[in-house]
Amino acid sequence: MATLNDFLAELASDSPAPGGGSVAALSGALAAGLTSMVANLTVGKPKYAEAEADMRSLLTRSEALRLELAQLIEEDTQAFDHVMAAMKLPKETVEDQAKRSAALQSALVDAASVPLEVMGKCVEVIALARVAAEKGNRNAVSDAGVAALMARAGTHAARLNVVINLPGIRSGEHTAFVTRARALARDLAASADRGAAEVLGIVESKLG
Repeated sequence: MATLNDFLAELASDSPAPGGGSVAALSGALAAGLTSMVANLTVGKPKYAEAEADMRSLLTRSEALRLELAQLIEEDTQAFDHVMAAMKLPKETVEDQAKRSAALQSALVDAASVPLEVMGKCVEVIALARVAAEKGNRNAVSDAGVAALMARAGTHAARLNVVINLPGIRSGEHTAFVTRARALARDLAASADRGAAEVLGIVESKLG
């Protein structure tokens, strides 16, 4: 992704990737960036001296998450490309079919795993946004709220990209993964909803 405009142009094109999974990761990265901004606007301010240590710790983690989620934008596209490559493998012979099936199953597991990872990181961003809303620079509290909303959106967007890949995973060796992924995606989405609601409650109380 050379520039934001390049990414948006590719997103709007007839190419199926990048798609929703990459957008989910981008939403999380934006949320992490906003959380970092609140921390940066707090660190070093005498008025918030008591929150200095918390803000520095928050900043370290939010920046790590921002970079990780940015990397997942590309990883989601790569995972989709691997699925498409597996689908194009030859299937003329029984051996071809077996190889194609194995490759496709593996690719689909990866395609579900990437957005599942995005979900977990977005939920963590929401937790950081809460700290930012509670202890960060009051003048930037609305940004902490936006961070929580963006991370919540990223969580739910990523969940859709987990769920859409699971029905295609039919190999017995991956049964446990499918069960775990469904449950974890559901739990992370619920956690994101609760966390974002809590952050917004804090933000609204400080805005008004």
